[in-house]
Amino acid sequence: MNEHSENQKTAASAAEDSSLFRRVKTEIKKFLIRKIITPCLYYFFCLWPMHEDRVLFVEAHSTKLSDNFAILYSILQKNYQLDVRMICLNKRAAGSRYYSVAIRFLKEAARSKYVLFDDASQIQGSMGKRKGQVYVQMWHAAGAFKKFGLSTADKIFGENGKNSARYPTNAAYDLVTVSSPEICWAYAEAMGKERNGQAVRATGLSRTDVFFDPAFLEAARERVCSRFPLNGRRILLYAPTFRGRVAHAQGPDGLDISALAAGLRDQWVLLIKHHPFVKGNARQPIPEDCKDFAFDVSDSFTIEDLLCVSDLCITDYSSLIFEYSLFERPMVFFAYDLADYEDWRGFYYPYEELTPGPVLSTTEQLVDYIRYVDERFDPEVVSAFREKFMSACDGHATERILDFLNSRGLSRYAVSPAENIKKQEGLT
Repeated sequence: MNEHSENQKTAASAAEDSSLFRRVKTEIKKFLIRKIITPCLYYFFCLWPMHEDRVLFVEAHSTKLSDNFAILYSILQKNYQLDVRMICLNKRAAGSRYYSVAIRFLKEAARSKYVLFDDASQIQGSMGKRKGQVYVQMWHAAGAFKKFGLSTADKIFGENGKNSARYPTNAAYDLVTVSSPEICWAYAEAMGKERNGQAVRATGLSRTDVFFDPAFLEAARERVCSRFPLNGRRILLYAPTFRGRVAHAQGPDGLDISALAAGLRDQWVLLIKHHPFVKGNARQPIPEDCKDFAFDVSDSFTIEDLLCVSDLCITDYSSLIFEYSLFERPMVFFAYDLADYEDWRGFYYPYEELTPGPVLSTTEQLVDYIRYVDERFDPEVVSAFREKFMSACDGHATERILDFLNSRGLSRYAVSPAENIKKQEGLT
């Protein structure tokens, strides 16, 4: 018995030593990469001349140009004589090539006059910024809902405060675009920009400009409605955020799709749009007997298309509520795990005070509310929410971002209408 106990103690001690060794090894690796190797590589590439006419779009997750970059990218290609480039820093997509991609990014970033980001990342927080460069953070989400960045330092989702401060994930931005003056403070806090708070500006988000374009709205309706057997039914969008950490994101599983179908399939069609981080088996499956009611459109339609055509949106803690408020349509908040999520990540505003719609915790409550939504929906609540959190999103956000870039020297590369015609003819 004593010998067995001693063996257990020895095994436990060995396991503890092994765990400590792994933690120390991880910390040393992190320090070397983020404090020595990355900055040194960046400044090495700064020995080459900076290209005054080069604009670099940096995608943190998507392998193609994202919606928040697309409009500005198109304008720069069409109306300016510029060297416009894009690079993706997605570790999962790059796989074993990630380090070579990261080195190429540092080289491109060091030699580009204008660098535009759509998210934070370890590598951009570790590099420097050479004199004369312009860094713009065109953050991918609107409003200030669930906490992110340094704001999560006291939450399970985030690192501890010391590590967050020691290893920043945001660069020295000249501009951070946000959707209203109300939330500038939250982005300054999350990105550690309190000392440079003037960089956070309510320009609006470029990606929201399409919601004010009648041609885009009509085309979106055609794209979506032509694919599903509506037969007079309305469109119900379910767009939850992910659970867990980004690398192993899971979709929520609290919605009873069969019960929702039983109560609503005569009046509604359910379109499910999972967060882009949630892939394959991490998504809640649709029961066989609901295939005429529920459709997973995560990979077939953009969230912009779906927001345009949906008659009601069910979500939980997703920031898409801010964009959806531009349409001033009903929203329902299915927050069956609210207490856990609050502990995990937290919110910038008290959840039930922020949400412009009922907060429900069971599928039965959802069915009951949605069946009588026309009598229960209060449009003034959503209108007030829109004014508070989306006042700078008016269809002209891209123009304001472009004005900022022009004021930082980009205007010298603008082409005249006549030159633009010649440029387009040369492309065709």
